[in-house]
Amino acid sequence: MTEKSRSLVRASEIGLWAYCHRAWWLAHVQGAAHQNPQWLERGAKQHILHGERMLWAQRAQRIGLWLFAVALVLLIVATLFHLLF
Repeated sequence: MTEKSRSLVRASEIGLWAYCHRAWWLAHVQGAAHQNPQWLERGAKQHILHGERMLWAQRAQRIGLWLFAVALVLLIVATLFHLLF
């Protein structure tokens, strides 16, 4: 492990440590291979996909807020225009 990777603790590591201290030690200290690497690969892909979906959701939320702000400004301007003329 590099010094940088030691400072980052993932939830999966905590779960593995809580489930079996020895399994955590074998994987992270001794570097033993995981018994089911397909699950790890699938989980990593799912995390990437989830992250991409979250980025799109955040962008959509920002766009929605901007559109709401523009609509509110237009409503205020239209109301003021209607009152003045």
